[in-house]
Amino acid sequence: MNITPLERQIQITNALVEGNSIRATARMTGVEHKTVLRILARIGEGCAKLLDEKIRRVPAKRVEVDEIWTYVFKKERRLTDEDDPAERGDQYVFVAIEAESKLVISHCVGKRDLRTAITLVDDLQSRLTSRIQLTTDGFTAYLTAVEAVFGADVDYAQLVKVYGSRKGDGEGPAWYGPAEVIEVTPIKVTGEPRPSLISTSYVERQNLSMRMGMRRFTRLTNAFSKKLANLRAAVALYFAHYNFVRIHQTLRVTPAMAAGITDHVWDLTDLLPN
Repeated sequence: MNITPLERQIQITNALVEGNSIRATARMTGVEHKTVLRILARIGEGCAKLLDEKIRRVPAKRVEVDEIWTYVFKKERRLTDEDDPAERGDQYVFVAIEAESKLVISHCVGKRDLRTAITLVDDLQSRLTSRIQLTTDGFTAYLTAVEAVFGADVDYAQLVKVYGSRKGDGEGPAWYGPAEVIEVTPIKVTGEPRPSLISTSYVERQNLSMRMGMRRFTRLTNAFSKKLANLRAAVALYFAHYNFVRIHQTLRVTPAMAAGITDHVWDLTDLLPN
């Protein structure tokens, strides 16, 4: 049976978590790209189970939730009747991060709809030990999801942003630039959220880290996921490495250590399934 040596698996995993593409990783490690995909799928499945088992009873106080866009196989407007809309087209990664420890408590990959929002919020609630202050963006599905899951047992606010036209840099088309934020309005929804703590800055910074740490999230390139399963595997690997292995520059420890989930920095081999 042809089994990739452990040392080579570590090299492949290390290349992936550092933001390299599948084919670049294959060239760097001297294996076929299909081998890289198989290893990613296996390790990603193991990391998803690891996150589910380890991220429990989190003593969070302030949580921020946001979602980041990507797509699988083709963009939504390119879908045809032959495509499965659940497996292809636009996909979003919903992320819930604890503002103090920077721990990613929960994440969910799916469409930007009520179903995915409820899945994320329900999973988040199941991993907490106490009442939290929660901030989301103005996506209306969060209102229903938070009410259905938390009820009144949360201090919840939305940070609603109003966007204007996209701004260019003077050298290219305007659509290359981000949309300009012209107004930001904090809205109290439930409980007594502290106005000074209504923010989504940390989770939005996490979105940037994801785009830098996973090649398939790089915009305006040909780097994208070909299968939804591969996207989910890559996201699970990224968050497991982020929470347990990578030392946060500001915290000087890993987010899992800052949250009290573990007392040491994990090695990359700890993420590999047996």
